[in-house]
Amino acid sequence: MKNNVSEFRKRYGYSQDRLAENLGVSRQTVISIEKGRYNPSLPLAMILAELLDTNVETLFSLEDSDYK
Repeated sequence: MKNNVSEFRKRYGYSQDRLAENLGVSRQTVISIEKGRYNPSLPLAMILAELLDTNVETLFSLEDSDYK
């Protein structure tokens, strides 16, 4: 899964620490999401989208390899 979390986080002036605190997760979790090593649960993705003033579909998208 591909994501735009880092771009939106920077656009809204969040540090990784501050975003993690607002999400109730660790900074490592935010880093892992941004690097594509961890796909958040749907509730976490929805909260993330709300904090970043966008929708889940804009933050996350499937890659061709995700369909196989």
